[in-house]
Amino acid sequence: MPRPIEARIDLAALRHNYLVAKRHAGAARAWAVVKANAYGHGLLRAATALGEVADGFALLDLDEAIILREAGIRQPILLLEGFFAAADLEICATYRLSVVIHRLEQLQMLRHAALPVPLPIYLKLDSGMHRLGLSGGQIPAARRELTALATAAAPAPVTLMTHFAEADAVGGERCINWQLERFTRMLADWPEAASLPISVANSAAILRYPQTAYAWVRPGIMLYGGSPFAAQEAASLDLKPVMTLRSRILAVQEIGVGERVGYGGTFVAQRPTRVGVVACGYADGYPRHAPSGTPILVAGQQTQTLGRVSMDMLACDLTDLPGTGVGSPVVLWGEGLPADAVAAAAQTISYELFCALARRVPVVEI
Repeated sequence: MPRPIEARIDLAALRHNYLVAKRHAGAARAWAVVKANAYGHGLLRAATALGEVADGFALLDLDEAIILREAGIRQPILLLEGFFAAADLEICATYRLSVVIHRLEQLQMLRHAALPVPLPIYLKLDSGMHRLGLSGGQIPAARRELTALATAAAPAPVTLMTHFAEADAVGGERCINWQLERFTRMLADWPEAASLPISVANSAAILRYPQTAYAWVRPGIMLYGGSPFAAQEAASLDLKPVMTLRSRILAVQEIGVGERVGYGGTFVAQRPTRVGVVACGYADGYPRHAPSGTPILVAGQQTQTLGRVSMDMLACDLTDLPGTGVGSPVVLWGEGLPADAVAAAAQTISYELFCALARRVPVVEI
């Protein structure tokens, strides 16, 4: 009998969450962001589940884009970091990929590539996040490169994009307004930009600022049932959990007052305590830094973890759950226990929980 841990992936929930994004986006089309192995949910699994529902797929890795094309995905595919070398461009053309341009050197490589077909370009501007994107001072040079590119080959479709750093904020001076204003100022001396499509909205902006749903939106964490807002649960946004990490109780220990649990003895019992040992640890992807008190479900009832997380096991409190014992089902996160709540207790975000799921954990599709 295999070790009693598995990750259940609810494909209907994934489709539901994508349609929630579409509903909020109005007439805009939506890139389903499937980078990082679809946030740990499985690239092909997610793309196949979304099927013809998705307007397009956005990811980072050229090899992953090829996997989608060779699996029969026909929709547009966007490389969110573009290409990394001139040698990539012929492959991008062969597989009909769209590319994000965030450096002038990428435009120069594109101009000299002499491709058989033009690549759709997403020209990324740095409106304040200071991660990727062209500065305002680089836009004149980018325009010259685009003009030269159009002269040398068939004109490439161009979409303008930026990325919000604080779309999860509520009101105040920050949020999205300062970046939208900077984005607009950056384009002030480019008259043709007014006719170009725009893509700026991530999950938080899609849900909270519908005015940012221009030509394309880019839902990410919301597809997988995570909330982009620290103070708002995913369920209140009509988002359903896609991944449920499940296991069982392996053993039960009865300890007295003053006894300690786990490595380092960081949990000290303040009362006689029933300790359940769960078949899940940091080698499965559970966060090692999750402290005592992190929520966990046992037999459908919420309790808390005790002590440090080990490589293959963690402990939980069964004292007030008398009907539980060896074999009782456990939910680490997912259905009945939002991943956001577990992440908050561990001082991280649900993105990290999903992406950290270990390869050794069996995956079951619903």
